Amino acid sequence: MADKPASATRTPLNRDRVLRTAVQFADEHGLTALSMRKLAQVLGVEAMSLYNHVRNKDDLLDGIVDLVVAEIEAPAIGGDWKSALRKRATSAHEMLRRHPWATGLIGSRINVGPAMLHYIDATVGCLLAAGFTYQQADRAWNALDSHIYGFTLQEQNFPLEPAEYASAAAQFLPLIPAEEYPHMNALAERVIAGTHNGVADFDFGLELILDGLERLRSV
Repeated sequence: MADKPASATRTPLNRDRVLRTAVQFADEHGLTALSMRKLAQVLGVEAMSLYNHVRNKDDLLDGIVDLVVAEIEAPAIGGDWKSALRKRATSAHEMLRRHPWATGLIGSRINVGPAMLHYIDATVGCLLAAGFTYQQADRAWNALDSHIYGFTLQEQNFPLEPAEYASAAAQFLPLIPAEEYPHMNALAERVIAGTHNGVADFDFGLELILDGLERLRSV
């Protein structure tokens, strides 16, 4: 029996396949490398075929943002609100680590999809159920997200790996003499000696915010 033509065996193109392929491409090559032409090449189709599934590049970007946001564990409404928001923050941070390009893109999109709407709605609902007002809940989730995105951006752009901190501190120690910068010098000495690793802690900042929200809720 003759083989079927390639067109008959090719996986049908649809919006979900286009978006998931775009996410994978951005993960491997970065967001700036993503174009409709390159995406079409990966999918083995003509670029114009993509426009049957995404309206334009903006629609593609909105779509991949919503796809990765769906990976975040939305908080449960009711129960232990701090535990739920802690899981939410950790889940979001892990997602942004898997998709480094998403950290900057999420905050720049105006059009939000169903996954983002559910994510925000569940977060506000969790805070309201815990006794926060709408105004407090709005400020609270924005403070949490500022920590998540800000910490992740700093982590992704920091020029050193954690294992390099001690040697880098030793290299820069002569540039921060104790007589001029006593506190920075002492901190660098601790990193060199191994009594402090110099690694910023995501959970440290998160717990400060959650504890602060607890005090706000109790007022």
